[in-house]
Amino acid sequence: MPGVRDVSADQFIAAYASHLKRSGKLEVPAWVDLVKTGAFKELAPYDPDWYYVRAAAVARHIYLRKDVGIGALTKLHGGRNRRGNRPSHHADASASVQRKVCQSLEKIGVLEQTGNGGRRISQDGQRDLDRIATAVIEELKSKEEEDEDEEEEEEEDEE
Repeated sequence: MPGVRDVSADQFIAAYASHLKRSGKLEVPAWVDLVKTGAFKELAPYDPDWYYVRAAAVARHIYLRKDVGIGALTKLHGGRNRRGNRPSHHADASASVQRKVCQSLEKIGVLEQTGNGGRRISQDGQRDLDRIATAVIEELKSKEEEDEDEEEEEEEDEE
């Protein structure tokens, strides 16, 4: 049975984000269209569905590790702080955004809190993520088969 590790990160995150949006269960805060994702950012995200993408990225990250706290997620989603004519440094992302994403995922049963304040993937969440990963792999296989069929047809047409 293929798992999340067997799928590339961008394909899995895109598939899981679309699944979260389609299901309609994920509670999206009202401030999503106004907020920046970090103090080092100049603008809010252009993508209106960025909250679903961030939730999918957080779920995948926590799936791949045992126990993750908000601080680790802020480091992960941080970026380059441009400081004028001084050298750039890494800056952490907004902890509030990460916390709200984790709370939203907890409400739908994907994550659960651990004793030390961190988060881990729940059994329902693990099953859900594995199911999405399997669907992504099957979709890739069907696309490869279609491409091979098209190549064979082109070779027959040339002869």
